[in-house]
Amino acid sequence: MRGVCDVPRLSLVEGLKRPDEGAQPPPEMEPNVSPQIPDRASALTLLESWVENEGLRKHMLAVEASCRHYARIYGEDEDLWGMAGLLHDLDWERYPDEHPRRGLVELEELGYPDAILQAIRAHAPDRTGVEPDGLLDRVLFACDELCGLVYACCLVRPTGIDDLAPKSVTKKLKDKAFAAGVSRDDVTRGVELLGIERVEHIQNVIDGMRTIGEVLGIRAEDRP
Repeated sequence: MRGVCDVPRLSLVEGLKRPDEGAQPPPEMEPNVSPQIPDRASALTLLESWVENEGLRKHMLAVEASCRHYARIYGEDEDLWGMAGLLHDLDWERYPDEHPRRGLVELEELGYPDAILQAIRAHAPDRTGVEPDGLLDRVLFACDELCGLVYACCLVRPTGIDDLAPKSVTKKLKDKAFAAGVSRDDVTRGVELLGIERVEHIQNVIDGMRTIGEVLGIRAEDRP
């Protein structure tokens, strides 16, 4: 589910910086960024150059936030996991019939690491023949469709994501007419790949998206 809604165009680069972005670490500490990963500002500029649809941009940001949240849960590289989520649909708008192959070519040429490329391949196994294997692969696959459903749930609630609970999302999940573009089969498979309860996965995605609720325009105060 990639609903269309408006966000200011400058928000991607100027409004979506992480709280610690640009800050210098103390001399005795190493920056918490894998040196082989292009920085997030470059990734956002790339996203803007490839993706014009504001709804798709928000979807990619939501998946990034969810993947980052899972990285914190599992003690993994938050920047690497987040980048996979941020760029997973890079070519969807330009080359829907070739997704994700065209985006992967671009990312490989720009030097993105194999772990990100692998996760992006594996989030669309029906297109690439690559099944989710590693933990990042499984997290990206599991978050992709569910982020669309959670986002849609927020849009029909006066309080948005502020007090959204898994129970409400589960109810909408069973209503196949709601956010019909969301693959219920992929949501189910994602839960199975993670090996956790569905309610836990839904809560994790809500928690991740809530961290950028203002950017996504899904808080109570953002509702019309």
